[in-house]
Amino acid sequence: MIPKSFIQDLLNRLDIVDVIERYVPLKKAGANYVACCPFHNEKSPSFTVSQSKQFYHCFGCGAHGTAIGFVMEHAGMGFVEAVEELARGIGLTVPQEQSNAVQHKVAPDLYALMQAATRYYREQLKVSPRAIEYLKKRGLSGEVAARFGIGYAPDDWQNLKAAVPDYQDKSLVETGLVIAGDDGKRYDRFRDRIMFPIVNVRGQVIGFGGRVLDKGEPKYLNSPETALFEKGHELYGLFQAQKAIRARQCVIVVEGYMDAVALAQHGVEYAVATLGTATTPYHVQKLLRLCDQIVFCFDGDKPGQKAAWRALQNALPQLQDGKRIGFLFLPEEHDPDTYIREYGREAFEHEVDNSLPLSGYLLRELAAAVDLRAQEGRSALLKNAQPLLTAITAPTTALLLRKEVAALAGVTQAELEALWAIRPVAVPQRQMPQRVRRSGPSGLRAMLRCLVMKPELARQIPPAWQGDGADGAAIAALADWLRESADETSSAALIQHFQGTVHENALAAVQGEILHLGQDFDVETEFAGILHHLRREAIETELSALQGKGLGGMSGEERARHEALHAQLRQIKATSN
Repeated sequence: MIPKSFIQDLLNRLDIVDVIERYVPLKKAGANYVACCPFHNEKSPSFTVSQSKQFYHCFGCGAHGTAIGFVMEHAGMGFVEAVEELARGIGLTVPQEQSNAVQHKVAPDLYALMQAATRYYREQLKVSPRAIEYLKKRGLSGEVAARFGIGYAPDDWQNLKAAVPDYQDKSLVETGLVIAGDDGKRYDRFRDRIMFPIVNVRGQVIGFGGRVLDKGEPKYLNSPETALFEKGHELYGLFQAQKAIRARQCVIVVEGYMDAVALAQHGVEYAVATLGTATTPYHVQKLLRLCDQIVFCFDGDKPGQKAAWRALQNALPQLQDGKRIGFLFLPEEHDPDTYIREYGREAFEHEVDNSLPLSGYLLRELAAAVDLRAQEGRSALLKNAQPLLTAITAPTTALLLRKEVAALAGVTQAELEALWAIRPVAVPQRQMPQRVRRSGPSGLRAMLRCLVMKPELARQIPPAWQGDGADGAAIAALADWLRESADETSSAALIQHFQGTVHENALAAVQGEILHLGQDFDVETEFAGILHHLRREAIETELSALQGKGLGGMSGEERARHEALHAQLRQIKATSN
């Protein structure tokens, strides 16, 4: 784990304007910087960056976050990858807190070795008529082959001797390029195969996929898991497809390298392929950071159906309201490569646009597996649906699917939730014991706005304070976090800390408001006024409760408290005048 103190230090050292300008040209607009949003298509710039507060906010699509969040969203990196990338850029080494997990450090020369192998395979393709003819038959142009770095591994046992200074170098085994036999002899893993370099989001080659030219097994041979390459975290073609995925706000996930390359050849450049493994939750999470829609495109045969169902199961915990996951099943005699070659881009994209939504696919499969006319079948439906629906955390999606499954089973949603012993998606909030009178919504929003601008002000909030709604909950969480931290913090550190929590949306809303405030806005005076009003409300609430008893109904202690509160209220009123 990366220490929290390092994240804060990193954000303090970074300038978000410098970071974003590596990817998007920014223009100065008053105190802020603006650009056309890189996360959705627009003609007028609504993407705004605050250099003073170190966060960005798009008024068009709502994208928001810090320098770390931007790199995660724009490059499709995970949190750790983004932190490492940014730290490397300013010469910092990311420390690791002690944990039980084994930490893998990658030597820079391993990347250089993979690049050398890529160059070698590409050169061998140029001098292999058989390999060139194979790619031509598959309809690939030289331009697309070069774009994906496609090469050829000759049919020999130790081809890579010609590509590296020392064939006995242990790094060749570490990267999976070479296999060391029990007798100490070495031989190339990839022989007589079309070679597809697997590239990470930084453009570095981390592994290979090799496809046989003729008949043979395995049809696809992948690099093994190494310090560079983790199959469950990578997607073939993502580096090349990122720009098109963002422009289209859609990504197609296919099963084979040739499918992804063939789609790109025909102008469908927003396709990626899994690496010989099932779609993982990490894959789904990574792709949903890049776009609003994922379409899984599988063959219509039994293996394709099985792969689709596993993709659905792994996608459920990552679902987000407002984002769509679809499933496209091609006819059994086709895969994406053959389909687009026979019917063309327009027909294929029509199928993509009309793909079956995840909810429809889920309900169809659940209903098809049982006899809904029989009580036993409806009982089985509820049993089969429980682990699937309870994995969903997206509130609206979970609610609607529970309603649909309950209707299929002939029960109410409340009965379904009681049977599964799960909390309803929409639960009326219990009234909390009232210790102080709560601030109104506008006061809470103003208070949260001040805290995002200057987080250390949260230490002035009375411990007994409570607030209603999302703004009140965010203020309370922020205050608790600040009280636990002895260090001063920044707006960027605050935003990053609450990224991905239930308070993210409330904080995002006030970020947009902050960008409209003038440079002369006095946040400390504003916050002092809110606290002053809050204190007066609390005293008036307590006085009102005591006065309801009447002087005769008060104890001696309560009468003393009543007088003290009156004195405090007179003092507050005097200072207000």
